Amino acid sequence: MVQVCLNGARGALDGAVVPLSPGALADSAAEAVAAGATDVHVHPKTPCGRDTLSPRVVAATVEAIRARVPAPVRVGVTTGAWAEQDPSARPDRIRSWTVLPDHASVNWHEPGAEETAAALIDRGVGVEAGIWSGTDGAARFARSPLGPRVLRVLAEVTDRDATTAEDSALALLAGLGSAHGRPVLLHGEDDGTWPVLRLAGRLGLATRIGLEDTLLLPDGRPAGSNAELIAAGLLQWNSARHESRDHPPRDGS
Repeated sequence: MVQVCLNGARGALDGAVVPLSPGALADSAAEAVAAGATDVHVHPKTPCGRDTLSPRVVAATVEAIRARVPAPVRVGVTTGAWAEQDPSARPDRIRSWTVLPDHASVNWHEPGAEETAAALIDRGVGVEAGIWSGTDGAARFARSPLGPRVLRVLAEVTDRDATTAEDSALALLAGLGSAHGRPVLLHGEDDGTWPVLRLAGRLGLATRIGLEDTLLLPDGRPAGSNAELIAAGLLQWNSARHESRDHPPRDGS
């Protein structure tokens, strides 16, 4: 699985290439899926560009994207703390949604993560457990009774240094251990994006790519679209995967 992360917390200052409105997000999602994306992650935005869990905005965004992408492509949203700063209000927001996404990410190191995840599960929305490097998210997730019930784990490498991001990713994966037996999607951000994506390819793990994680192509040129990043990401992932098969580690690990 290669997920496209359409916009993230980016806004107008990041350039016109970043889609913000429901219509622009739907267009970008359709182009990314045509380029090979098999899943969509989006941050619904208010008209002023702020991330939100508003039922009206979530409905408009999810419906617009679903109208443009074919089944079985799934559409997911964020529940990050910046979209609703009051942890106790997040479950209420989720219970007020009139249109349900297929899945939603929950950052396990954030206050109220368990309650947010429980509200999503109660409504039949898949949970992507966001486990960030440099946080206690992995330890919290290991103790969570909801761990076996999540859809997948998003192993999010927050180390933005291209020279150290791969090591940070390996440490994060080691900290996750069995991850309650759930599938793991590994990805990085900014300068760490491409090294971590290639590591995901070598390990045969799902990954994601898009303007949320990076504005640059592997050669350092600005990306023109999410579709361009997906196409480049697939080439990088497949190349790394084939290389690992052709040249396995000598110890067989």
